Amino acid sequence: MSTIQHVTAEDFVAEVVDSAVPVLVDFYADWCGPCRMLGPVLERLAGEYRGRVKIVKVDVDAEPALASHFRVQSIPMLLAYQDGRPVDRLVGIGSPGQLRQLLNSLTGATVRMG
Repeated sequence: MSTIQHVTAEDFVAEVVDSAVPVLVDFYADWCGPCRMLGPVLERLAGEYRGRVKIVKVDVDAEPALASHFRVQSIPMLLAYQDGRPVDRLVGIGSPGQLRQLLNSLTGATVRMG
């Protein structure tokens, strides 16, 4: 069972903006190869960060108004929300290390390298 929820324009505010925890929004499309490659990485991270960060997906083909509102020009595009507002974005796949760094910045965790 997936730990990542799909959101639409109808529930975006409730699930993302009004979320009690930070949210990472993955703007994707089913036909997008890099998006399909990113999916399992996000699933794994959603499990690791469960309760601290919520990861959700927005299908840009099914939700063109949301994609337009957030000026999504390339996918995958990750948009980080904290305290009801967008605070960071990452376009492209990104390495697992970059994704962890982004999630750690949302949770206030420190990253130890080496």
